[in-house]
Amino acid sequence: MTTSEAARVPEPVPEPVPEPVPGAIAEPVRDPEAVPLGGPLSADAALTPLWRPASVAVVGASDDPAKWGHWLARGALLGREIRAVHLVNRRGGRVCGRPAFPSLGGLPQAPELVVIAVPAPAVEAAFDDALAAGARAVLVISDGLGRLTGNPRLADRLGDRARERGVRLLGPSSLGIVDTQAQLRLAWGDFSAGPVGVVTQSGQIGTEIAYLLARLGSGVSRFASTGAQADICTEDLLDSLAGHDATRAVIAYVEGIRDPQRFLRAAHLLREAGKPLVLLTVGSSPVGSAAALSHTGALTSGTDILEAVCRGVGAVRATTPAHAADLAHALALGVRPRGSRILVVSDSGGQGALAADLATERGLDLATPPTTPPQSPVPAPVEPRNPVDLAGAGEQDLTVYASVAEWAAAAGTYDALVLTGYFGRYGEDIPTLATAEAEVAARLARVAPTLPVLVHTMAGGSPATQTLRAAGVPVYADIDSTLRALAGCAQWQAATPRPPGRHPTAPPGPPGPQLPYLQAREVARAVGIAFPEAGVAESAREAVRIARAWDGPSVAKVVGHTHKTEVGGVRLGLETDADITAAFEDFATRLGARSVVIERMDTRPDTVELIVGLRYDPGFGPVVLVGAGGTSAELWRDTALELAPVTIDGARAMLRRLTCRPLLNGWRGAAPCDVDAVAAAVAALSTLPGRDPTVVSAEINPLRAGPDGVLAVDVLIERAAAPAAPTANHTETTEEES
Repeated sequence: MTTSEAARVPEPVPEPVPEPVPGAIAEPVRDPEAVPLGGPLSADAALTPLWRPASVAVVGASDDPAKWGHWLARGALLGREIRAVHLVNRRGGRVCGRPAFPSLGGLPQAPELVVIAVPAPAVEAAFDDALAAGARAVLVISDGLGRLTGNPRLADRLGDRARERGVRLLGPSSLGIVDTQAQLRLAWGDFSAGPVGVVTQSGQIGTEIAYLLARLGSGVSRFASTGAQADICTEDLLDSLAGHDATRAVIAYVEGIRDPQRFLRAAHLLREAGKPLVLLTVGSSPVGSAAALSHTGALTSGTDILEAVCRGVGAVRATTPAHAADLAHALALGVRPRGSRILVVSDSGGQGALAADLATERGLDLATPPTTPPQSPVPAPVEPRNPVDLAGAGEQDLTVYASVAEWAAAAGTYDALVLTGYFGRYGEDIPTLATAEAEVAARLARVAPTLPVLVHTMAGGSPATQTLRAAGVPVYADIDSTLRALAGCAQWQAATPRPPGRHPTAPPGPPGPQLPYLQAREVARAVGIAFPEAGVAESAREAVRIARAWDGPSVAKVVGHTHKTEVGGVRLGLETDADITAAFEDFATRLGARSVVIERMDTRPDTVELIVGLRYDPGFGPVVLVGAGGTSAELWRDTALELAPVTIDGARAMLRRLTCRPLLNGWRGAAPCDVDAVAAAVAALSTLPGRDPTVVSAEINPLRAGPDGVLAVDVLIERAAAPAAPTANHTETTEEES
């Protein structure tokens, strides 16, 4: 069921008044840890009327199980011992065995939260009734308001009206909200209680995540579908989860980030609260990838920037709902490996080998067993190695599984243990072994606080898997899910979030003309980028004079072209006066050049060409990129990107992510490059927006890295276009301006 179902909520029809059916509405189970009404407000106080209302009214409540109003009424009544619940149906009568009021105006008290699930044409009137009744928050389930009412701005108008009255509005087109601790269930679907908060811009993806968590033996603490975000948005809801004690990890599915800076602040709040954020997005992110005139724009994407955002705030990005659920499940259980060194233990050579391959793909390190390990728990002739193949030892003695885990914890070599294979199924297939297997599972669980343990099992709900889950050990049905979750936990634990940036988040204006090459060089030099000697010549004779100032060959570059190589505007290896003269005259004749840059050619051996670029993202501000450079930069697309500015250490981390990194370290006998100098250049360029707020984009391509440092041999810089000077008559345009 999707939120679009709400658009098809039919007009209420007269219904028979049913007698209460025993068991039709489950009696609420009061959570002993639930915060009572009137208790202390936490950090989510701004949304208290939404999350912890003293009373709820459901407008459009119905006895028809096929209607949204029925699910909402049933869910609201689950919390009737905690808060007042009012059901509103314009026909009156009884709904779910309770009297229904024909209108909000007839309620005995002001409802703090009003839930609206009526046909789209009736939403605006219901919303006005909610405001008149004194509601402090309104949840609008109904969908298709613009399409079905002929008013495309109706949702925005409801949001404006809510803000004018100081009322919070979630929706329209929301799938609903759930707070399992507070017995607040105002959504379609079933939600198991658990430690994971879910904020989603797609109601159906959100419910899929909730179901996936339930299958893992977990569940949701809070669930919120944002809908149209006419008022309450993703960032508000993330803020509210930072102070929610029952939430230990958060999944956010986003298709568009309305306020990137608020999103960054909310993510920082979650990190500071120790609540890992798992971000699930689609590829076409609203952050966009506005192309610059250089390669940099073509080499960046919205996905790249969101990855950088995750690194910057210490979040982890997931690629599918299942990935998000697997990862949040482990993070919520407190899986915090110190590093990426793992031990794989299996009772099948094949399963162990598959796990080893997948672990390597996920960036995990199958650490070598210690040279002087504690006495091996594995019977001869099997020796401890990685992966450990028990080779039937478990069938002889179930306790070997626990013994290996205890041995690994004592060895101190590993950051996590992954058990893959048959364990957990002994008790299912041989019931007489169920108790013994559960006792081994309890020993494994006692290891987990010292050495994180994750289990992939072929079993279902056996006593052993129940014991593991009850003790907080993540259990998965396939090895890839297990290893992806572990890799994400290691990534979250190793993250070093940067403090919120103080640099401008939006470009200073639309780009103007590129700076002349020599001027662009000076701007880059001012932040610490090194260039070869150069000069600009307006005649062949002057070009020769400039080149005589240094030894060795020169380079001639045409002025005024973005991609000089593509128009034949670069000549390398000019050794003689005749070479330089010929280059100048060719550019003048063929390209109409009036001036030519003459630059000393970098002839150092063992150099590697890189690209370093800077541009503004429309939402998150300046970003810096480094990658394989030269004329083939767009072909290789080997890049690393971060939010700017970066430190030198941050730039080193970027370089470590490049596929071409071995070239920098010395490839096939070449001398290694000065990586520290490369990192310093990347960090220097990333500071440009803070040093010169007029810069819109910058690119050095190539930056030539060698054993003795780096030299930039081409640079493009765009500054913001200057605003037009006001004239006495703004209706006229001069011939020059035309």
